[in-house]
Amino acid sequence: MANKKTKLRFIDFCAGIGGGRLGLERGMDAVCVGFSEIMEASEKTYRRLHDTDNEENFGDLTKIITKDLPDFDIMIAGFPCQTFSIIGQRGGFDDERGQIIYHLVRILKEKNTPYFILENVKGLVNHDKGRTFKIIMELLDEAGYVTEYKVIDSRDTGVPQMRERIYLIGMKKELVKNGNYIFPEKVETPDIKEFLCDENSEILDTNNTTFQRYLNNKYNKGKHDLKEILQEDYLVLDTRQSDLRLYRGVVPTLRTGRHGILYVKDGQLHKLSGFESLLLQGFDKEKSKKVSKQEDILGRNLLSQAGNAMTVNAIELLSKQLLTYIEDQGYDNR
Repeated sequence: MANKKTKLRFIDFCAGIGGGRLGLERGMDAVCVGFSEIMEASEKTYRRLHDTDNEENFGDLTKIITKDLPDFDIMIAGFPCQTFSIIGQRGGFDDERGQIIYHLVRILKEKNTPYFILENVKGLVNHDKGRTFKIIMELLDEAGYVTEYKVIDSRDTGVPQMRERIYLIGMKKELVKNGNYIFPEKVETPDIKEFLCDENSEILDTNNTTFQRYLNNKYNKGKHDLKEILQEDYLVLDTRQSDLRLYRGVVPTLRTGRHGILYVKDGQLHKLSGFESLLLQGFDKEKSKKVSKQEDILGRNLLSQAGNAMTVNAIELLSKQLLTYIEDQGYDNR
């Protein structure tokens, strides 16, 4: 049985800035024995957000030699989603980033890893009329895993962000003895004020040419009253393409390259900061503040990195349930 003396070990693949890692550490007090990330800027942020002393970055997972990896009980991976996303070109397996899943399955098979948590955009489910997802599920089945999956919105996990992602929870077939994995219940969405709290956030001049273009283009002209907008603290505005959308109590999905999220506070428009974007993904407040102040990590870069991360709270809830499941199955990693 997995016990307090022998902590479960995991490797953080496609690590980004480590949202999955932090979720596992919080949810099941597991120990990270290495990570895999190819972006230098993301690795830099990762090492500043987490205690990575003597930890190896295994780099490009398509080139990883499995026997060189340490033993681990759980694989966590938010594999590249651009090719399956609603907003991407939906290239799927035709794009080399879509091939990453094959290498993840290869590592699972060769290491005989007991459990995994995988994350992707909800568009994966219906990509290519469901054929892509069917192939992935078949790959995992052939590798010897029972896989449960569910689309979960981050705002149901304890952060005020609209972010629907599919989560796949897998376990080796021979370890399944007492029922199926049960996904966690929804958690109440907290007050957005706790997250839009950067005292140094950049103020947007409402006369800004780009903003005025959004406000007064043929799609939005006369639709919104700027004076009324500026009277509602914590009203969130999202500017993208030709659209201007308003949100109350939540922010829209954070994602790489999306820097047009604004919010109202004290009669002014504030630009969502890198620090705030980390909070909206569930990262620790003090560490996020420290990282956001470091000179070589620009706010926009941090916004992109946060947008590409896994929501910490979602992984925390999923891993708590997985730990309960593992203990019920009598798994022993000693």
